[in-house]
Amino acid sequence: MNYDIFSKLTSSKFRQSFSLKTKDREYIKQKGLDVIRSHAYDFITKRLAPAEIPNDGKQTPWKGHPVFIAQHATATCCRGCLYKWYHIPKNTELTKEQIDYIVNVIMHWLELQLKS
Repeated sequence: MNYDIFSKLTSSKFRQSFSLKTKDREYIKQKGLDVIRSHAYDFITKRLAPAEIPNDGKQTPWKGHPVFIAQHATATCCRGCLYKWYHIPKNTELTKEQIDYIVNVIMHWLELQLKS
């Protein structure tokens, strides 16, 4: 995976403002990273992968699951951010490779958070 995105994300004060809370860390420990990864795949597939998203820009909650926090921190929360930060075009269905990449970015951020 290309980790250059993480050095770019550090330049954004907004993206840097996100971090896992204690309850998020406990949830990850309780469920395990494999389950969290499956949740990430589910969220990305249902909320970001379709070509047309009626509520684009509002489909990712600000709290309630560690993956949601990671999505905002990594700019994988909506198609607008995916285009701005990753140059993934809007109005086209995400490919399996794109979904895999997005999930890997989210999981990497979560793993970094667990180490801090």
